[in-house]
Amino acid sequence: MTRFNRNARGAARVWIVAVLALGVGVATESRPAQAPGAAPEPQAPAGEGRRGQQPGRQGRGQDQGRVTGPSGAVIGYTNLAEIPGTPWRIHDAVRPQPRVATPGATPGAPPSDAIVLFDGKDLSKWMQSKGGQVMDSTWPVHDGYFETGAGSGSIRTRENFGDVQLHVEFSTPAKVQGNSQGRGNSGVIFMGVYEVQVLDSYDNVTYADGMAGSIYGEYPPLVNAARKPGEWQTYDIAFEAPRFNGTTLVSPAYLTVIWNGVLVHNRRPVMGRTSATTTQHAYTPHDAELPLTLQDHANPVRYRNIWIRRLTGYDQAAAK
Repeated sequence: MTRFNRNARGAARVWIVAVLALGVGVATESRPAQAPGAAPEPQAPAGEGRRGQQPGRQGRGQDQGRVTGPSGAVIGYTNLAEIPGTPWRIHDAVRPQPRVATPGATPGAPPSDAIVLFDGKDLSKWMQSKGGQVMDSTWPVHDGYFETGAGSGSIRTRENFGDVQLHVEFSTPAKVQGNSQGRGNSGVIFMGVYEVQVLDSYDNVTYADGMAGSIYGEYPPLVNAARKPGEWQTYDIAFEAPRFNGTTLVSPAYLTVIWNGVLVHNRRPVMGRTSATTTQHAYTPHDAELPLTLQDHANPVRYRNIWIRRLTGYDQAAAK
């Protein structure tokens, strides 16, 4: 054995001894060294935690209320720290398990708990109003997509919604005609009043808070993520409906928008109904759930693969 190897093995042995010594130190509770002949440190009375620890909290090596399942695996605890603002403790064994939502088989496909608003076949989930009369949608349906009525009026869902996740795919005309707001103009309007703009914004200058991806009249998107005219684009939107107490606004609407996979709004508070342009946006109390609207702005725009999910709160156990 060379001198180098002998030195290396000796160094490794010293290192291992040091690590073992540290391990022993970690495994035991750390406390200041006691002076020789000093009286032992008084112990906390039964039922009290360690100094600086809330009563009932268990320290290292003490009972944490471990709960095991039939296989012996740990499935939770009953005596760890409380989570502020909730009735739960960390890793709480009795906290409800979330319900299962099976993802779609391919990216963009609806999950198992989604309501499919357009499956490529018909507009039976939609309607429109003309002259105060409710009627079936007249927007033309083609092979797997439908197109705005180009002057026939906006359409809205037959079902009402509040807090939702929405997936929608759209395409502006491949043949470019018009400019600014006259080019592939439509809109996704939550509750009929809070609009995320649809527009051909590829190499098409308009006012920033009216381009595609904008919260109309309030916020431009963080970036312009537009695809070329004729290409399919996606919006994935989380919408939180406003809350009212009588005529008083308790909390505003919020919008999170992902455009073609790019986050362009991160839980932005909406200032009010987005249709106003000569007055400041403001809220008018309305129902907790209202239809979703697709706007007809007399421009041809195609839509496909539209689905929506109702959003619920945390800790709601799955129905049995």
